[in-house]
Amino acid sequence: MPEIARFYGLIIKMFYRDHLPPHFHVEYGEFEGIFDIKTMEMLEGELPARAKLLAIEWAILHRKELEENWERRNKGETIKRIDPLP
Repeated sequence: MPEIARFYGLIIKMFYRDHLPPHFHVEYGEFEGIFDIKTMEMLEGELPARAKLLAIEWAILHRKELEENWERRNKGETIKRIDPLP
């Protein structure tokens, strides 16, 4: 699973050939969460409140890039890295 960003202890990833809806995975220590790209809702998992807020803040800033990566992975193309939060 390609890592697309890493910041403040969060690791953001996106699987190839993954299920709908379009989403991304967040790892933070022993915690994991899956977020819907369109709604930013956490679909599965558990993250500490601060980590969840940082993941959502980052995803809102990079929603278009996340959507583009989802389309790339559907086509079997290379997923691009996305800038972290500063």
